[in-house]
Amino acid sequence: MTSGTAAAASPLDVNVASAVAVGAAAGLIGGLFGVGGGIVIVPALMAWSGLERRRANGTSLAATLPIAAASCITYAANGHVDVPVAVILSVGAIGGSALGAELLTKIPRTPLIILFVMTILATAVRLLTSSETAGRGDLTWFTIAEFVVVGFVTGLLAGLLGIGGGVVMVPAMVVLLLMTPVAAKGTSTAVIVPSAIMGTMRNRANGNVDLRIAAVVGGTGIALAVVGSLISTVISDAVSNALFGVLLIVIAATQIRSLVRGVD
Repeated sequence: MTSGTAAAASPLDVNVASAVAVGAAAGLIGGLFGVGGGIVIVPALMAWSGLERRRANGTSLAATLPIAAASCITYAANGHVDVPVAVILSVGAIGGSALGAELLTKIPRTPLIILFVMTILATAVRLLTSSETAGRGDLTWFTIAEFVVVGFVTGLLAGLLGIGGGVVMVPAMVVLLLMTPVAAKGTSTAVIVPSAIMGTMRNRANGNVDLRIAAVVGGTGIALAVVGSLISTVISDAVSNALFGVLLIVIAATQIRSLVRGVD
């Protein structure tokens, strides 16, 4: 292979094994926690592929689609997707993500990240100290408004910080809306699917996605997403909350590290 050919090669040509490993890890985490897996995919892509953050975020979102779809199908097959709630959350998330994308270049990231870290650390503490959830009650205009707000904040933070929506949605549904962890996770994956489709279409139009890398990472993650989702349906609420609390602490640590290192 000539130097010119090597220079033009996609990062995927350099390390397919890394893409497979990242996809497997993202799939397992995505299925187990009802999140997109971007917390694994984005930093990994930036490390081994050399993608800058904007393109890494876009590629991660595209890779999230098959992972979230596989997770959603598995959760739904076991009766753990609350369709009405998913629809309401999606309405809020679409509006929030649009505003987040618009504000991305206008609002300083540092105070937002600090606020985000404080919020998820408080949520982690709440999850780690409580394991009982009664399940949501009947939908009223007030609870519908609550779900729309949760979806809006989820989309807003996702657009501003590149954070997967499930990281916000799942604990919000458990802590604020008293949904069982497994139902919250399944519902979260149902919201992530349309959000990932819309976001990927926009990112592709803007040239902010590498579909080859996304296909390998996302395709590899499908099987592990099913495994993670099946595990999530059989573990207790206490274990589920504890694991998610630990995940939130890890995410907070990565965000603090990005601030210290000045990673944009």
